[in-house]
Amino acid sequence: MMLGFLLARAGVDVVVLEKHADFLRDFRGDTIHPSTLELMHELGLLDEFLKQPHHEVRHLSGQIGDTTIPIADFGGLPTVCKFLAFMPQWDFLNFLAAHGRRYAGFHLMMKTAVTDLIETGGRVTGVRAACDGAAVEIRADLVVGADGRHSTVRERAGFTVEDLGAPMDVLWLRMSRRPDDSAEAFGHMEAGRIFIMLDRGDYWQCAFVIPKGSADELRRKDIGVFRKMILALSPWLGERVDEIKSWDDVKLLTVALDRLAQWYRPGLLCIGDAAHAMSPIGGVGINLAVQDAVAAANILAEPLRTSTLTTDHLARVQARREWPTKVTQKIQLIIQNRVISRVLAGTKRPKPPFVVRLFGWFPMLQGIPARLVGMGARPEHIQTPEAKPPAG
Repeated sequence: MMLGFLLARAGVDVVVLEKHADFLRDFRGDTIHPSTLELMHELGLLDEFLKQPHHEVRHLSGQIGDTTIPIADFGGLPTVCKFLAFMPQWDFLNFLAAHGRRYAGFHLMMKTAVTDLIETGGRVTGVRAACDGAAVEIRADLVVGADGRHSTVRERAGFTVEDLGAPMDVLWLRMSRRPDDSAEAFGHMEAGRIFIMLDRGDYWQCAFVIPKGSADELRRKDIGVFRKMILALSPWLGERVDEIKSWDDVKLLTVALDRLAQWYRPGLLCIGDAAHAMSPIGGVGINLAVQDAVAAANILAEPLRTSTLTTDHLARVQARREWPTKVTQKIQLIIQNRVISRVLAGTKRPKPPFVVRLFGWFPMLQGIPARLVGMGARPEHIQTPEAKPPAG
């Protein structure tokens, strides 16, 4: 959606396909990072954007065993907004779609799912799709696969996927939040268990981290067992765990960490999770996807507008975004292997690693994880001009 909006703004004719009838998907990432908010500022849309329903988080902390440690302070970031904004993803997408529609070249097709690629002479020249049950063909100078970690586009393209491995899956659930609850995002690690709570204003979005592949075994147990597991980590929730009526209230997120060896073919490019599925560690998946979109627009808008696009332009997008992707995934792998795997396999109460303790002893160090989470390894900036401002 971000790429479609930026390309249409730059004077390129764009069709965005969305397989659902609306964007009301529950349990999706809702984190809008300071770097993304900076992009809204550069586009002149920040004030309007922040009128959307959202909640601001300026600090992150976590509890490891019996010790609570401050982890990140976003106050020192060189950005206009020095906070994470938790905004329902459907509001973010609707906002971008509304601004995209202000340009004549922006076309959004709902209830349209890609089923296959169209190839001519070894080059991708469009897609076949099911539009509200009817078969359609859409021809294009460039097809961009931005359809997530289970991407149909990358599967049909035959791309090689490098699986980096993930030792955990996540059970997502909601519980009500009270005004006197802590306002910070909260994580708690104990032997064999990790529980993360994200403030969504009137409710907590909760992530119960489990060993990879163990969900079915846990689901065979009574839901009361799961409630007790949550209370053991967050006893202050009390009777609120009874809001989890059955396993139907708990959604499974199968965690993947992978990336394509090559993100492009003639006429085709993958970005976001379709090019590199991110672990939920740090909640950076949306940030990486948005940064991919901005870099792609910066590099591709002019050759698309002038019909001079070559495969070298697509290679430039991967070259620009591959390094920050690898850096981010490397950090996620280190945390997975050295922290999460050990906690999930452990039988003794964990203690904060020395490096994590430093964040509490020297508050200035909290700016390091804040920058990595809030801005990423290579934040992008809007370089595409507005070709023709919309009427009104």
